[in-house]
Amino acid sequence: MLKRFCCLLLALMLMSPAAQANLSQTLKKIKPSVVGIGVHTPTGRPKNDLRGTGFVVGNGQYVVTNAHVLPAELDKSLKQSIVVFSGSGKKPKTLKAKVIARSDYYDLAVLKFDAPALPAMKLAGGEYQSEGSYVAFTGFPIGSVLGLYPVTHRGIIASITPSVVPVADAGQLSIKMLKRMRDPYLVYQLDATAYPGNSGSALYDMESGEVIGIINKVFVQQTKEAVISNPSGITYAIPVKHLRDLLTEHNVVY
Repeated sequence: MLKRFCCLLLALMLMSPAAQANLSQTLKKIKPSVVGIGVHTPTGRPKNDLRGTGFVVGNGQYVVTNAHVLPAELDKSLKQSIVVFSGSGKKPKTLKAKVIARSDYYDLAVLKFDAPALPAMKLAGGEYQSEGSYVAFTGFPIGSVLGLYPVTHRGIIASITPSVVPVADAGQLSIKMLKRMRDPYLVYQLDATAYPGNSGSALYDMESGEVIGIINKVFVQQTKEAVISNPSGITYAIPVKHLRDLLTEHNVVY
């Protein structure tokens, strides 16, 4: 295990200047597609509550995020609505959106807004990316306390691992873990650290900018690491193949 960790660390340290330059160019291309996801309350203080990150796909009016980023329900008496925050800085655009597709099993959700289209990210194919592949993700790890300024983290795919692991004591099993153990699926484990605000960020290839997964800081981690008393800092991502299936199921062209 130690040897493998050292190899992964060395790979990052030896990342070529060309790879870094490619990331710089990729960021210019994908940043306009990175959006915030939240709730707008007309009478609230503040009115806007940023809950996570999303990214634009398809015709430029669809946004992907994690299902857990969305509120369990909206308060109709307060006229709350789900919104997409576009742009950057202290005054981003606020676009009302509605949920058109959702998968709680894969913790994915697709929103649609009716404003003019935004630049969309391209999805990679359905095959798994190789371990050791250079990847990056861009989102809002600390929310919008200082304004909407996207932050980028980079790393590699450290492992492709089941979405749930066995536990030594049955008493450690939660209902969520029991359900997942019946039909686990593979997720990407990354050596780059994400934070709760990164949930829903696109995990993309550093050179092409194609989306290969969706960052999941909460849902998967709660299942895989429920038996760990201290947070590990490990980050997971849902492979894009499951998003492609969800979009196809709901007739969203991507």
